[in-house]
Order: sequence, then C-alpha cells, then structure tokens
Amino acid sequence: MSDQTPPRSSYHHGDLRAQLIDAVRDLVETHGPDGFSVAEAARRAGVSSAAPYKHFRDRPALLRAVASEGMDRLRSAMEAARASHPPGSIAAIAAIGQAYVDFARSGPGVFRLVFGLTEGHEEDPHLEEKGFGCFAVVLQAVAAVLGKSLDDPMVQSRAYTLWTCVHGHSFLIIDRKTKGKFEMADEWGFLMQVTASIIGAE
Repeated sequence: MSDQTPPRSSYHHGDLRAQLIDAVRDLVETHGPDGFSVAEAARRAGVSSAAPYKHFRDRPALLRAVASEGMDRLRSAMEAARASHPPGSIAAIAAIGQAYVDFARSGPGVFRLVFGLTEGHEEDPHLEEKGFGCFAVVLQAVAAVLGKSLDDPMVQSRAYTLWTCVHGHSFLIIDRKTKGKFEMADEWGFLMQVTASIIGAE
C-alpha cells in the first residue's frame, strides 16, 4: 500500500470511518487490542494522523467502534446460521453455536476485544445493547424449541447455559488449549450433543 495520502474524494463522504475500522480490525488481529496506535491505523487508511479524530474522540472510541462492528457481524452470522435449519429444531440452536465458534476462530483478536475489558467498554450502553442482541438470537431459538416465551425462566436459564458452554469452548480454541487429546474431529456432533443435553435436561 502506498504511504501517500489518497485524494480527498476517496475517503470523504463517510468512507474514512469504515476504512479506519477495517484498519484497526486488522491491527487488532495482528497485535491485539493494546498493540496498535491510532497513527498506524491512519497510515494504513492512507490519511494523516489527525484525520481519525474527525470521526473518533480517542483511541478507546475507535476500539469500541471495532467491537460494535464485530458484534454486528457476529449477530448476522448467528441469525443466518439459525435460518439455515428448520425453526424450532435442535440443529438451529447448534448452528448458532457453530457460527459463534467460527467467528472466534476466524477473528480471535476482535473476539477478545468484544468480550474483553477494554477501557470504557463495560460502561457503553450501545455495546451492552448489541451484546444482548446477540444473546437474543439464542433466546429466540431456545424459546422456539421449548414452545415458551422469551422471558420464561427455563428459556433464560437454558439459553444462558448454552451461551456459556459455547463461549468457553470458543476461548479454549483460540487459546490453543484443545490441541492434542482435547482436539475434536466432529465439532458439529459435539455442538448437537451439548444442545440436546441442555435443552432436554430437567
């Protein structure tokens, strides 16, 4: 990529914000949430080091924007996975879990950012709402299988149990803790088994 700043027309009209988010996402995957600078993100986007501050107040705000975009992609992937199986089926729930694991595996840096204690993250209502939006996909699928409302305690409990199981599995994978004897050949079979066990447990 050229180090020269591109013509104004290439990064105005809202393009720069998206370009910076893409640049930071790549840097987070390479260096982690704490291993990049705004100046480096600006260089990758082909703009001056001052340009990002026209769209983001500071470095934490830029990180929160990357986390927000990541949550949007995660929710879309979960919804698409659910829709690929019959409504109210165990497979629809397992597919949501598979999408979650695949998201973590394909972008571990952003996955850690989304669920980590990034500065200001825990106090951001916008991110909190998006996080619940992802969980709502699981709630809806569980409610459909059990034939109950979203606020039913059984739906809430089993959806949460499924979420924590898949979440933990995802972190074990990206932390490379499943290599060797814990490495599974049939992840889909595992997710189906876990889902059936949790949904069917009394």
